[in-house]
Amino acid sequence: MKTGIFVGLVTLDVMYQTQLPLDANEKRVADAVLLAAGGPATNAAIAFQALGNRAILIGALGKHPLSSIVREDLIQHGVTFLDLTPEATQPPSFSSIVAAAATGDRAVISRNAMDQPAPPELPPIATLTEADVVLVDGHQMALGATLAQMAQQRQIPVVVDGGSWKPGFETVLSSATAAVVSEAFRPPGCASVEAAVSYLQRIGMPQIVVTRGGRSLLYWEGDRQGDWAVPTVNAVDTLGAGDIFHGAFCHGIAHQLELLATLEQAAQTAALSCQFFGTRAWIPHLMP
Repeated sequence: MKTGIFVGLVTLDVMYQTQLPLDANEKRVADAVLLAAGGPATNAAIAFQALGNRAILIGALGKHPLSSIVREDLIQHGVTFLDLTPEATQPPSFSSIVAAAATGDRAVISRNAMDQPAPPELPPIATLTEADVVLVDGHQMALGATLAQMAQQRQIPVVVDGGSWKPGFETVLSSATAAVVSEAFRPPGCASVEAAVSYLQRIGMPQIVVTRGGRSLLYWEGDRQGDWAVPTVNAVDTLGAGDIFHGAFCHGIAHQLELLATLEQAAQTAALSCQFFGTRAWIPHLMP
């Protein structure tokens, strides 16, 4: 069994499903509602665990009563959680999501970790010696940079989840072996995908992947580059698909698969998740 360390955002996701997107000032009864742990690193960790691995999630949560919903979801899905702020009493970070079943599109509003206190100290990191891969999503940047540097010293692969640029990302990227970024990822001074990729190439990133929603993935590895078609599915809910892609990508890296084999598995897993409402219902449908 492979072990992955996932460092970053932990939220409470409140998810609503409707048939069509809401109009301005419209009130509507949701077709379904779910409460679950969320955040890029969190969803990636759950996907990694679901694929038959051991996931360790490091993030800030605290002991507010609502935090118990997040903890229970992580326990239910087998993820080991190390809380950076176990004594914090404020509510967990929230994300509210409305997913339109007819199109698979979703709208998200959140505060992420903006109201969470800074961790007073680093958690015990003895588990790093067991790790086969480390993922950093940038929401615990100082800790992410420290663990990335330690992983680099131990020759453990480090994957950066770059949904968007965050201040300090350069401190993590310098130790990373793969950057899996969205087409909205814009390092300072970069106004396009091409400029962002050039930035990553200049700093010597070994593997670069750009996700583009339902369009093909772009990838670079050494002198090799190309695009990889993603599966076409009838999407019900695209929430968390990118996070789940990252978790499945880490699965491929931990098992030392070639890049294209890793992309194929990650894309198939993310596509499967889009066919179900929420970020968990896809798991029972994984093929052995």
